[in-house]
Amino acid sequence: MNALRFRLADDADLASVVRLRDDAARWMLTRGVIGQWRPGELGVDHFRRIMENGEVWLAEAADRVIGAWELWWEDEDAWGPQPSTAGYVHRLMVDHSNVPPGTGRQLLRVAERRVAEAGRSLVRLDCLADNAPLNAYYLSAGYQVVGRKEGKPQPSGTPKSFTLFEKSLWGEEE
Repeated sequence: MNALRFRLADDADLASVVRLRDDAARWMLTRGVIGQWRPGELGVDHFRRIMENGEVWLAEAADRVIGAWELWWEDEDAWGPQPSTAGYVHRLMVDHSNVPPGTGRQLLRVAERRVAEAGRSLVRLDCLADNAPLNAYYLSAGYQVVGRKEGKPQPSGTPKSFTLFEKSLWGEEE
């Protein structure tokens, strides 16, 4: 695979991001992974709204989108009101048919660098509390469980319980 390039998404990328997320959701479902995502659940309007208030990043190889993530600067639904010390990673996704193992971890490192460049010392994320493989994935990437959020609103309309993860980018908190 060619080297990955990273860039902010724009309106011309919206259909590609929706397709990538739907493909990732189908990949989860066909493998019996916890149904955290459903195809068709999030469309162009969702990603456009994120781009207005945060960032949507793309990973490309050979001019093809093979990964993406959202970066938010606040996440009150999961974390409540917080000081401006963290960036919040959401919807980390890769094209499982087109990437080598470790690509998701590479995307996560780039997201962490972006948060650090913004002058924030923490990266936070969440995932379904009962998704054991994904919880283990984030623990192995250096994240620590710092809490649980019960009844977090979901695009499907059914609130779910989430594990809250955090990683310090600058060593111990001051």
